[in-house]
Amino acid sequence: MRSLLAGAAERAIRYPADPDGRPVFPSAEARARLAELSDDLPAGPSPDADVLALLDDVASPATVASAGRRYFGFVTGGALPATVAASWLATAWDQNGFSATMSPAVAAIEEVTLGWLVDLLGLPRGTAGAFVTGATMANTTALAAARRAVLLRAGWDVDERGVYGAPPLRVVLGEEAHPTVRKALGLLGLGRASAVTVPVDRQGRMRAEALPALDGPTIVCIQAGNVNSGGFDPATEVCVAAHAADAWVHVDGAFGLWAAAAPARAHLVAGFADADSWATDAHKWLNVPYDSGLAFVRDGAALRGAMSVAAPYLPHGAPREPGDYTPEASRRGRAVEVWAALRSLGRSGVADLVERTCRYATRFAEGLRDAGFAVLNDVVLNQVVVAFGDDARTRDVIARVQQDGTCWCGVTQWQGRVAMRISVSSWATAADDVERSLAAIVRAAAA
Repeated sequence: MRSLLAGAAERAIRYPADPDGRPVFPSAEARARLAELSDDLPAGPSPDADVLALLDDVASPATVASAGRRYFGFVTGGALPATVAASWLATAWDQNGFSATMSPAVAAIEEVTLGWLVDLLGLPRGTAGAFVTGATMANTTALAAARRAVLLRAGWDVDERGVYGAPPLRVVLGEEAHPTVRKALGLLGLGRASAVTVPVDRQGRMRAEALPALDGPTIVCIQAGNVNSGGFDPATEVCVAAHAADAWVHVDGAFGLWAAAAPARAHLVAGFADADSWATDAHKWLNVPYDSGLAFVRDGAALRGAMSVAAPYLPHGAPREPGDYTPEASRRGRAVEVWAALRSLGRSGVADLVERTCRYATRFAEGLRDAGFAVLNDVVLNQVVVAFGDDARTRDVIARVQQDGTCWCGVTQWQGRVAMRISVSSWATAADDVERSLAAIVRAAAA
């Protein structure tokens, strides 16, 4: 075991050592070699060292450098050094984070980390939280608590009686709501297509004055950080209207909620703390390894009621049993990497990470405007949406940028136009990376 882990550590250390030595997206040759992993299942055992060598030699060159300095395709942070090391250690521990009996260490780390996050994100004191796989499950978990709470007010216990025969529950969301919110509605039996959709403005922000009349059991979903523009829905106005009607407000803040940690950007999340639940992702702006979604609910009883499980053999003795707040029973100790990130960066480090990447996004927008291209959004956060002419030309430029390999930016549809989307969220990105990437994009457009 010692020799094998030492070899794995050496290979892992070597992997990101020279990010400039290969394109951000793997070459066709590297991708073709993946066929070497698809042999028939071996009839007998293979030496562990040989298994590791094959995995590294074939798969490592075919990975995307999404943890690198010039990957701007999605809101994808690169794992901080402290979080990678903490992940290795947590993997060696091999703990089940379900309960304090199964792992006192993980349960304690989770409770401490949730407290830090509630404080850092400016959420109400006493808010309950859960570590889940990603923003999709964070939205699903928080909305399950919302479904339980609003139907209990109407005299219906949905977790015991199900959705059949329940009082009608209406969900209201903006036209620009992320598709994973609709997916969560489908998973919860509320219907992907049944939500009432509210019009948005040119930045993708919900128009509060267009909210429908809110009556009966209702959940209103708002967004902190539009996935294209970075725009924020008008939380204050929506929360006032919703709470006057006894409706629940849920926030999809997969990356935008982290603006609360940066004093210069905190104004963007004004009013969002008045909501009832929140979903976010630590692998985005906090730059921890996958997977690390976070669900927060103001009413801890609603979250616990929707997620807890009981059986004679299950331990329940600790003040807070982690398994009472998450959809999963068996799960890894996701809090370990988040704890390491927060301990490593501290409050000022998280603020700098958010603010620095936002400044780089602004520099992208300035450089592309100066080169004569159309920036289609108000750059208030870390998102830039740019077009290079008509849709065909924009697609061609994006394809050329991706083939060039200096950086990687994705394609999107925004306000009826094809556009390039640039998302800056990696701790490793430096000013020189922005300038090199700008030059590569302008060069591709000139071609």
